[in-house]
Amino acid sequence: MGITIVGLGPGDGRYLTREAWDVLTQAPEVWLRTAKHPAVDDLPTELKRQSFDHLYERATEFDEVYNTITKTLIELGKDGEVVYAVPGHPHVGESTVTRLQVAAQEQEVELHFVAGLSFVEPCLTAAGIDGMDGLQVHDALDVARLYYPAVNPDFPLLIGQVYSRMVASDLKEVLTAVYPEEHPVVLMHGAGSEQELIERVCLYEIDHSETTSYLTSLYVPPMEAKSDMSAFADIIAVLRSPEGCPWDQKQTMQSMRDGFLEEMAEVIDALDRNDLDNLQEELGDLLLHIVMQAQMAAEDELFNLSDVIGGIYAKIIRRHPHVWGTTSVDGSDDVVLNWEEIKAQEKAAKGLPEPEFESVLDGMQKILPALAQSQKLQKRVRKVGFDWQDIEGVYAKIQEEIEEIRDAKTPEDLLEEVGDLLFISVNLASWVGVDAEIALREANLKFEKRFREVERLAHIEQQKLIDLPEQELLKLWLRAKTIVKS
Repeated sequence: MGITIVGLGPGDGRYLTREAWDVLTQAPEVWLRTAKHPAVDDLPTELKRQSFDHLYERATEFDEVYNTITKTLIELGKDGEVVYAVPGHPHVGESTVTRLQVAAQEQEVELHFVAGLSFVEPCLTAAGIDGMDGLQVHDALDVARLYYPAVNPDFPLLIGQVYSRMVASDLKEVLTAVYPEEHPVVLMHGAGSEQELIERVCLYEIDHSETTSYLTSLYVPPMEAKSDMSAFADIIAVLRSPEGCPWDQKQTMQSMRDGFLEEMAEVIDALDRNDLDNLQEELGDLLLHIVMQAQMAAEDELFNLSDVIGGIYAKIIRRHPHVWGTTSVDGSDDVVLNWEEIKAQEKAAKGLPEPEFESVLDGMQKILPALAQSQKLQKRVRKVGFDWQDIEGVYAKIQEEIEEIRDAKTPEDLLEEVGDLLFISVNLASWVGVDAEIALREANLKFEKRFREVERLAHIEQQKLIDLPEQELLKLWLRAKTIVKS
């Protein structure tokens, strides 16, 4: 008693193996996952055929179909010998086989496998590529479910079971997160059959084909330029290797700190200027530092890039139970509360010593810019009610600080009082719902644009700013303000 699973190959009867033919010839009956396969017409004429196609017509989800097929076959296999035939190879893209293996082990039903050619081999021939050259093989439905495809664009990609234009459309939307819309791809319909049709199109066109069917596959060639994280990590490792760059070889995790800070500042600057081309470049520079730090840590056997990615991957999942779990939230405030609670649980799990008391200022980042740090400090203490009762108290405090600046007698006093004025100004920004860091950056940018316009106007009039009296400078400034609004 048991189940014999036979691979029918990718096309008509020509692709049936000798073993598959012998098994099907000797069997009184075969259960077909689908009768919609070219090989079915070439099966032994006396072979009785049962198909599960009717399940696909009634069900709303594939899981429902696969579970029913599995349950039916297991019950039949308990009572006698069953032959179950699937397209291609039993272990290439066959969800029912995967489920049967689990169920058969639980129910103690014996399985036998008869290999067959998969859809991969004729597709390799049609595309003219070597399958050993890093080929990635995926199911179209698995890829289409993702928001970002788990593929390496530096290596060839073969996607099977692109069985409809709707699937192709979903697939296109996901793949364009990695590949450009104009990337050349190959649609292969009925690869290996007498009706084989090859369409070379751009990625954005894959859902335009009128020929798409259950025998359609998609081949995506690698990108011309390397763009995967693994390739980038490799060149960083090369730089650090004995055959690499002397400058990179002598760096340490500490010696790269200043460069790291500089690159972060340049990312912020690109964002401030809304310079997307420069932002792309600066993000790359920042990524270089991240990967370099991970590479140096790996060389010292501390951790590696996989640990970094795996750690943040797990943390994101863990801290978003409302996305990947059963927790319900009502808006972003609930998300923040959950986040803080989960962080506290993580801290407790690490067995860190308990402080004498917990401060709302614990965990404050010391490296933040002064203005951003001031905002964060005040946001923290506001949680425990340490703030004015209304905005009038803030205005009064600002006036008080201005008077104290007027009355300051020493440079030390001025330093302190100006700092106090800046600090309370940050509090005012919070009261009126303005991010002080962004507001000051915007003001800096506005001033820079207007001052450059002042310089341009003076240059046109062949004037030097240093030589102009205050009234003339003011006139130029007012003209610049009318030209540069923000």
